[in-house]
Amino acid sequence: MAVVASAPGKVLMTGGYLILERPNPGIVLSTNARFYAIVKPLYEEAKPDSWAWAWTDVKLTSPQMSRETVYKLSLKNFTLQSVSSSDSRNPFVEYAVEYAAAAAHATFDNNKKDALHKLLLQGLDITILGCNEFYSYRNQIEACGLPLTPESLASLPPFSSITFNAEESGGENRKPEVAKTGLGSSAAMTTAVVAALLHYLGVVNLSSTDNHIQEEKDTAVLDVVHIIAQTAHCIAQGKVGSGFDVSSAVYGSQRYVRFSPEVLSPAQNAGMATPLTEVISEVLKAKWDHERTKFLLPPLMTLLLGEPGTGGSSTPSMVGAVKKWQKADPQNSLQTWRNLLEGNSSLEMHLNALCKLAESNYTAYECVINSCSALPSGKWMEAANEPHQREVVKELLGARDAMLGIRYHMRKMGEAAGIPIEPESQTRLLDATMNMEGVLLAGVPGAGGFDAVFAVTLGSSSNNVVKAWSSQNVLALLVREDPRGVALENNDPRTSAVTSGVSSIKIE
Repeated sequence: MAVVASAPGKVLMTGGYLILERPNPGIVLSTNARFYAIVKPLYEEAKPDSWAWAWTDVKLTSPQMSRETVYKLSLKNFTLQSVSSSDSRNPFVEYAVEYAAAAAHATFDNNKKDALHKLLLQGLDITILGCNEFYSYRNQIEACGLPLTPESLASLPPFSSITFNAEESGGENRKPEVAKTGLGSSAAMTTAVVAALLHYLGVVNLSSTDNHIQEEKDTAVLDVVHIIAQTAHCIAQGKVGSGFDVSSAVYGSQRYVRFSPEVLSPAQNAGMATPLTEVISEVLKAKWDHERTKFLLPPLMTLLLGEPGTGGSSTPSMVGAVKKWQKADPQNSLQTWRNLLEGNSSLEMHLNALCKLAESNYTAYECVINSCSALPSGKWMEAANEPHQREVVKELLGARDAMLGIRYHMRKMGEAAGIPIEPESQTRLLDATMNMEGVLLAGVPGAGGFDAVFAVTLGSSSNNVVKAWSSQNVLALLVREDPRGVALENNDPRTSAVTSGVSSIKIE
């Protein structure tokens, strides 16, 4: 019986760089671009003499990259060894497999351990698939002579093959191997694989996550998925990041404050001395002190992402440059940090206020949003006829000002650290976007650089932004906010009629 789990990609709207340090929060939106993991047994049954075996087979397939890797998994210490000749290793999936299997062994009693052993002896057949939105298909679209529009993107078959960037010399600043859009594919992939495996091995039961009657049970289930996915992702990356991408892949859109890095020290120090099952047991028992609060965009607002076609930036090297600058110039960097924190809090406050205004008087709220969607921000106040409507406009303009402030300080930080957090080409694009009718916000998500840009539009104004972007050679992606986190799917996404939420977006 195959188990299919999926996890969403993310957009970090506020908190770039600051989110690396507690207790600075960030607002992260999960999206309808999802990564899928399909887990099923490799063999119909374990061979009769297989009890003597200390190893089982694991096969990992990535159809989009035309890759297949075969491993042996030790049933004693849960380590994987690749037996494929290919060098196409995927450390994220490898750690996900080792840690999920070790978590099962660490949490089961002896009866269940026997059942686990039998199940593992049937081998593991794992397939990973990422929605097209995680990757850049600009080159294919241009090669086909199609215009750079969402319609062209939508015409690609779901889970299309991924093109690899040509090898470029130049060390540090080499483009990533695969051209990505910056939605956090490794975090979504790791989370989907961990969730599918933990469900398949019987550690958690994800099936109840759709109905929210068992809210508390769900949270306990998701917490286990979160801890294992977060640990696997950090160890695979070779560093302990802030973890917002894994947290949103598990729980969905949220306001996030990172965990203390110390919770992962058992896993970082894992060597031959401590068995992996003990390490995972410790990590599961550790005090995970991250904070997350529910966060959604206010009603009648649309998240848009545009790919300017420069092929992504390397986040780790940009983070390194900012840290170096902080050490070299503590006084100025601290002031910039404070200014950014203030801007982030202000934006969050205005968006939360808009949610409350929508709740208390939806008619007035809707009326204002629809009027403002056809006007540039300078004319929004004229659209408000009564106090409640003026209140809405005041919060809209407050959110805009906060965003402009955040962008200003991010640029300053980039200049001081000598990295393109908001490169000049992005600045021109974002300024032009924010001057369009009905655009509330525009910015570079996360660490910035040349990844996709985002905009938040009011009412039905997103279509005009998409058209304007296309005319400037910016490809609007089919990505929207979708607050759902990790989920169990009913079937293989390649066989469903509508392959993902993405395909069902109405393009007007």
